Amino acid sequence: MRGIVESIGIITLLFLTACKKELTEVPGGNEYSFLVPSHFPEPYYQFENNEVSQEGFILGRKLFYDKRLSLDNTVSCASCHIREYAFSDPGKKVSTGVEGRVGVRNSPALFNLAWNPSFMWDGGINHIEIMPLAPVTDHNEMDMSMQDLMSKLDTLEEYSLLLQSAFGTREMNDQRFFYALTQFLTLLVSSESKYDRFLEGKVQLTDEELEGKHLFEQNCAVCHAGVLFTDYSYRNNGLLLDPEDNGRERISLNPEDRGKFKVPSLRNSVLTYPYMHDGRFETLEEVIDHYRFGINLTATTDPTLVNGIPLSEEEKAKLIIFLSTLTDAEFCYNPVFGNPFGE
Repeated sequence: MRGIVESIGIITLLFLTACKKELTEVPGGNEYSFLVPSHFPEPYYQFENNEVSQEGFILGRKLFYDKRLSLDNTVSCASCHIREYAFSDPGKKVSTGVEGRVGVRNSPALFNLAWNPSFMWDGGINHIEIMPLAPVTDHNEMDMSMQDLMSKLDTLEEYSLLLQSAFGTREMNDQRFFYALTQFLTLLVSSESKYDRFLEGKVQLTDEELEGKHLFEQNCAVCHAGVLFTDYSYRNNGLLLDPEDNGRERISLNPEDRGKFKVPSLRNSVLTYPYMHDGRFETLEEVIDHYRFGINLTATTDPTLVNGIPLSEEEKAKLIIFLSTLTDAEFCYNPVFGNPFGE
């Protein structure tokens, strides 16, 4: 079984590398506009007050990759959200911030954010325009106050020029900072996987991929629903929890939310290891084994998981084969989303 899964990973990485030099377009084309993929629902985010422009996108991209946003100039947003891995932090249970400080939760992948009604594992941020506030000001991540950050960026002539182009002013403030980052983040659209091409009638899935798809629809699609592969709900999926992290309850103060975390999208899941809010599982095999026979029952465990998900070893392998069809090479290696600092 492990040989099959490892082969999938190797094939995926070879495919990504082969695509690396060929992909040059941003979603929406040269106009840097936000376009809804034909098989996607309408986004949650409304663009009326912050329409994407090439200038705003370029400013937001520079901010995303700039380590000067952190206290000691060593950590950028991209330090924990790496493009080639669907803007996740591969191999790290929790990410490392300024001065080597360690966080408490796994860094989520960043894509299709315009469809998200809330952010963070516990939904503590309810709007994409203020999502960057959390990592920027968090003591263990970038540890900057917004006031100090605005003052810092205002001393940099390169940002004055970009601001003039994007917003008609040379002065940085909180709103322009968040608007620019939002323009970059909302264009991180992942919609060109093999599965997407299958939905569009451009390719066929193999017999094993189709069998895995059927197993997925039978056992996983209640939570990982629709073309986005998440219903954006908060659920207790039967993990044995750290008593210091009660999940959604921390935000809602409702004991019925104890142990509930946001259902993540399974797009690009082959690349976004390790898994769960604390990165406890290193492989998709371990994740599926948890659902097969590792469910910890509590008062808030999701009722759909009370009896676990019965899958054979062969079915587990086919499920992982299907999940590999959700890998989007065009997204992960699109140089338009790359580091403008050339690092």
